[in-house]
Amino acid sequence: MPAILGTFKVVNVSSGGVVHIGDVGVIAPKAASKTYAGSGSFNTGDFPATYNVVSSTNTNDQDINDENMAGL
Repeated sequence: MPAILGTFKVVNVSSGGVVHIGDVGVIAPKAASKTYAGSGSFNTGDFPATYNVVSSTNTNDQDINDENMAGL
């Protein structure tokens, strides 16, 4: 069912984001990313306590493709 829109402003569309106006059957944004983090990097809570004397993050990736995505 069509909608009647007034003026609108798009401030930011992130990578993999979708701005759609009108009728649609399927919206499927595609994005992939890889994050490397060392010991204690993604701690959450009020009082996190980590004790890392020696820490290293292995970023050596042997495979060529991690997540194959196809589409427009």
